[in-house]
Amino acid sequence: MHTSHDPHIMQEVERHMTIIRRGAVEIIDEDELREMLVKSLEHNRPLKVKLGLDPSAPDIHLGHTVVIQKLKSFQTLGHTVQLVIGDFTGRIGDPTGKSETRKQLTEEEVQKNAETYVEQFSKVLDMSKVEIHFNSHWLAPLTFADVVNLAAQTTVARMLERDDFQKRYAEGIPIALHEFFYPLMQGYDSVVLRSDIELGGTDQKFNLLMGRTLKRAFGQRPQVVMMMPLLEGLDGTRKMSKSLGNYIGVSEPPEEMYGKVMSLPDDLMLKYFELLTDITEAELAQLAENLASGKAHPRDVKMDLARRITATYHGPVGAMRGEEHFRTLFQERSLPDAEDIEARPVDPALLEDGKIGMLHLLTTLKLVQSNSEARRMVQQGAVKIDGEKISDPTLAVVPREGMIVQVGKRHLARVTLRT
Repeated sequence: MHTSHDPHIMQEVERHMTIIRRGAVEIIDEDELREMLVKSLEHNRPLKVKLGLDPSAPDIHLGHTVVIQKLKSFQTLGHTVQLVIGDFTGRIGDPTGKSETRKQLTEEEVQKNAETYVEQFSKVLDMSKVEIHFNSHWLAPLTFADVVNLAAQTTVARMLERDDFQKRYAEGIPIALHEFFYPLMQGYDSVVLRSDIELGGTDQKFNLLMGRTLKRAFGQRPQVVMMMPLLEGLDGTRKMSKSLGNYIGVSEPPEEMYGKVMSLPDDLMLKYFELLTDITEAELAQLAENLASGKAHPRDVKMDLARRITATYHGPVGAMRGEEHFRTLFQERSLPDAEDIEARPVDPALLEDGKIGMLHLLTTLKLVQSNSEARRMVQQGAVKIDGEKISDPTLAVVPREGMIVQVGKRHLARVTLRT
């Protein structure tokens, strides 16, 4: 392994490694990364750190920003961020974690979603220093011979090692041939851009490792692969996801964002601090100690977390607005703390297009005995969701984890989407 004779450089390398390692689940391979950092500092050549994204939905949630925060760390250390918008791969769809072939997106949908992504990332990254690439620029011109050559670098057996493909194959669920090309294309992005490091969630391991295989095949040094954890959502157990309703969207109003963070289970607070804020390691350790000893009240710690996260996306003024709204809702209206309100389940199977009828919601939460009572309560102005009065009994509601539903002064329920 190449090490520097300059003690200052080695000290800097260890400083970089401490920052880079924070929150990471796995780095393949740490020795390679350390060697890259030595050369980077010796020759004053920033490393190229890649993140590939398929713009499959127009907005992102905090779960997506775990890797964005890590990119920010690399950017702060002086390295180059390569953001690859998968406008070509996005038309195929990443089969990771899917039990069936994904719907292919149109070029217009991909382009529109990509613009929204860039705008949302600018809340965390300095976009003026980010290289933005669209992979259609090099994937679209490939000839069929090029594609065959690419496919020759791996085997069907290797592809079927993937959990999702293996499961579908065993269950007789069709795997379209084009889905095998997805990891090859993602890996080829790294070859074209000569990326040194690629980031992704733990569910992306197969795709990320394909980048190492292809870079080797094309005579390049393999990229270092770095996997970040998948962030649990507001239910505290499952991966944050829009379809599960347990998400915090980065474009949501500050009042909603702050309130959602306040509905988090206490045991997730430190993980959110570590992965979503720039709190230092020393501050994080002190916080953990204060919580464990009872020196810090969980509610105050959570308010600090909500303030920091909301300020990232809405600035200090937005964070203040979110906090004022929360205080008005819970403290000045004498509502109990969110965690003290009984959590009652709404089965996601009851939802149609992610929504549930207002009357159905009230009966499901057992806040009323019948639909007619629910209708009467709404018409009387006795029903509130997160402090807002509901006056339309035909309203279709998108239930989310931690939503507070109130009937009259004394009947309250905190929605959970756990089944």
